[in-house]
Amino acid sequence: MEKLEKYIKNAEDRLYEIFPAETLPQGDVIKAAKYSLSAGGKRIRPVLTQVFCEMCGADPVKALDTACAIEYMHTYSLIHDDLPCMDNDDLRRGKPSCHKAYGETTALLAGDALAILPFERIASSAAISPSAAVKCIRTLANLCGTAGMIGGQQIDTAMAGEELSGELLLSMYSMKTSALIKAACLCGVYCAESPEEERYVKYASEYAENLGIAFQIMDDILDVTGSTEELGKRTGNDAENDKHTYVRTYGLEKAEKAAKEYTEKALSALKAFDDSEFTEQLTRMLLGRKK
Repeated sequence: MEKLEKYIKNAEDRLYEIFPAETLPQGDVIKAAKYSLSAGGKRIRPVLTQVFCEMCGADPVKALDTACAIEYMHTYSLIHDDLPCMDNDDLRRGKPSCHKAYGETTALLAGDALAILPFERIASSAAISPSAAVKCIRTLANLCGTAGMIGGQQIDTAMAGEELSGELLLSMYSMKTSALIKAACLCGVYCAESPEEERYVKYASEYAENLGIAFQIMDDILDVTGSTEELGKRTGNDAENDKHTYVRTYGLEKAEKAAKEYTEKALSALKAFDDSEFTEQLTRMLLGRKK
């Protein structure tokens, strides 16, 4: 998809602009942060920030600094997820995990740095108004904190080996995965600064909530059906760590059906936007992904 490549390139070209020099005494932590940031990945979240800005009638370039901020936050979460105290993964995107390449202490600090950097990036953006910047900062902080991503990770780690109801499983997915996707979409809306912002926020939230759950269920499926070579990370890790997943709770067939249903709900929310053809294609592509 040509448009997807354009959005990815926009983000890639801007991701590293704000980093200090690697020659400073603290250079190793900067190198470690950039190592994980440059490992590749789908860049779905910064793409969504640009997409939603454009669907709300603005130039997606307005959202680029915020899109980079979202990717910093996502990369921080991956570094910490891979640590021995969390999922203990040695591979990420086909490369040694950050703690394998730079040591556990430096990886922890690199993750911390990438968790703080988003707020500087958004606050420094000349492309959006101070009011829009405050909305983005507040949204990102809320959806990545204990009410969102961190809260979901706590449930995921604390409940390993314990009984988990289907209701709590979906709540965990909503916090663990949907929350950051929601931050990406909502920040795109806020960057657009549209007169119809309130309406767009409603449907962007609905889209992101359902896409996030579908995305996490697909991760569960791929952890069972995929290979280490395809995914760039070790498969079977959920079962090894006694994690609760949609596949474990409902079986593979029901998981595949649920992923399709949540994807359709996400697509339905896009009808509120005038120019959503690309986003619809992207959403369907994510359902069929193999990594």
